[in-house]
Amino acid sequence: MRLAVNLSHVDAVEQAQEAEQLGYDVAFAPEGYVTDAVSVLGYVAARTTRIHLAAGVCEIPARSPAMTATTAATLDLLSGGRFRLGLGVANSYFSESWHGTPFTAPLARTREYFEVVRLALRREPVRYQGNHFSLPRPGDEPFRIHLPGGDREIPIYLAAVGPRNLELAGEIADGWIGVFCTAPFVADAVRLIGKGRANAGRDMNGFDVVVSVPVLVADDPRAAADPIRGYVARFIGLGAPEQNVYYAHLRRLGYQTDADEVLARVRAGDLRGAAARVPFEFVDEISLIGPPQRIARRMAAYAEAGVTTLALSPFAADPMARRIALRVAATVVDQRPDPGLEAQPPAAATESHRKETPGWPVPTSVS
Repeated sequence: MRLAVNLSHVDAVEQAQEAEQLGYDVAFAPEGYVTDAVSVLGYVAARTTRIHLAAGVCEIPARSPAMTATTAATLDLLSGGRFRLGLGVANSYFSESWHGTPFTAPLARTREYFEVVRLALRREPVRYQGNHFSLPRPGDEPFRIHLPGGDREIPIYLAAVGPRNLELAGEIADGWIGVFCTAPFVADAVRLIGKGRANAGRDMNGFDVVVSVPVLVADDPRAAADPIRGYVARFIGLGAPEQNVYYAHLRRLGYQTDADEVLARVRAGDLRGAAARVPFEFVDEISLIGPPQRIARRMAAYAEAGVTTLALSPFAADPMARRIALRVAATVVDQRPDPGLEAQPPAAATESHRKETPGWPVPTSVS
C-alpha cells in the first residue's frame, strides 16, 4: 500500500516536500469553498521534483470538460509528467448553491464529462455529441489542445460514495477516491468497483483504490478525535438530507440516529453541538488516531480491505506535529501489527466521554 498526503494551503509546500523526502507516492490538493486545487498544485509543482501531484478533486460542476482537460494538460506539462486528475460530481447543494450548475442526471453527466476530457487530453479535435455536452457548435470547426504530451495518458480518478457511482468509477476511471471510509466499507466498495470494471471488460489490475483518512498521532485516541468531529459534521450538514451523499453514507454505516442529530444541530446553527454529536466510534473507524502502533494496525486493516493508496490528512494544529504524523505513517505502514495490542476499537463512548470541539474547525483536506 502506497502513501499519499492531502495538502493544506497553509503549508502545502512544506507538507509536499516532507512527503517527497519520505517516499510518499502522491500529494493531493483539495477543492471547495476554501481553496481551489489548481493554484495549490501549480505552486507545489514548482517546489518539488519527484512526488506525483493530483487534484483531490476538481469539481465537475465548476468547470467545462474542455477547461478541465486544458488545466490537466498544463499541470502535467509544468510538473514534468507528474499530474493525476481527480474529478467529483459534488452534490446538489454544492453544485447549485455554489456553482450555479443544475444537478441533473449526475451519473450520465459524469460519464459524458469523462469522455470529453479523455478525448481532449489525447490532443484530438473534440467532436462530441451527448445529452449533456455537444461540441463543437453546429457549423463550427472543433477545437483541440495545442500542447505537447498527448502520448502520455493522465490517470483520471473519480470520487464516489454511493453504490451506483462506485460502479461507474470502476467502469470509466483509473482510480477511486473515497472519504469517510471504514475498512469494511472499502471491501464492499472494491466489489462494486470490480463489478463496474467487469462491465467494461477489465479487471482490477492497475486500478488505484485511494482512501482519504484524517491522521493525528496522540496518546489518547478520544482526544485526537475531537478536531475531526467538526470536519465530519460539516459534510453531514450540507444541504437537504435526501440529496446529501455524506448524510446517507453515515446512515448506511449504521449511524442513523447520529446522522439525524448532527444534521438537526447544524440546521439549528449549533455547530459546536453538531461536532460534539458525531460519535467517537465513527471517527475512530474512518481515521488514524492514537499512538503509532494503533495507527499501524488501522493501516493494515485498510490494506487488507483493498486500499492501494492511503491519503493522509494531518489534523494537528501545529505544523511540526503534522510533519511528525507523516513520518510516523511512513515508518509503520509496512509493520505487522502487534497481536498483543487491542484488536478491537475502544468501548462505546458515552456522552460523558465526549468532549465538545471548541470551535468549528477548518479541515486540512476537503475530499
